[in-house]
Amino acid sequence: MKFVQIFLSAAIILFMVPARAQTTIPKGFSKGNIILSDSSILTGYIKDNMKKDASILFINEKGEDKKTFAASDINGAGIDNNSFVCIKGDFFKVISRGELSFLQKSSDASGKPSYNGAEAIFVSGTAGKIGDYFIYNNSSKQLDHVSKKNLSAVAGTAFTGCPAAIEKAGNAQADIALLKDAVDVFNNRNTK
Repeated sequence: MKFVQIFLSAAIILFMVPARAQTTIPKGFSKGNIILSDSSILTGYIKDNMKKDASILFINEKGEDKKTFAASDINGAGIDNNSFVCIKGDFFKVISRGELSFLQKSSDASGKPSYNGAEAIFVSGTAGKIGDYFIYNNSSKQLDHVSKKNLSAVAGTAFTGCPAAIEKAGNAQADIALLKDAVDVFNNRNTK
């Protein structure tokens, strides 16, 4: 009788172990991936803490190994159908990608401490506030904050040699989000 109880207990434990593998998305998480600084990619589940503290919480596909990644720790992330790039400790949602990228700020790392051993170093982050738009030149690594006040100057510099993109940028004065069209025109200027 004791043998049967031990056998049944062992069988129940064996059946429960596979059930612990992650089959559903954990509550508060989304399916996604992280691009590490060495360009390797981790796939699993991500909880977006970008607005809260410029970080994301990652759980691997097996539902194990919870780890927090600050924007300063990684190159980017994909959450559901959205791509994010990390620049100077901040997350930016990628709205349009190409030679120039049109980005929207998703975190604010200014004043956030990072540590070099026991020494706290405060990250200055990037200009602007969450929700602001930026143009990023992928070759020069230049990040330009775009506002209604500086739209003409930024467009003139970013879209040099592309009058059609500069003209489109003029239409964005009422709504900076429309600058995406100018970025797309610039990125597609040499394609037919």
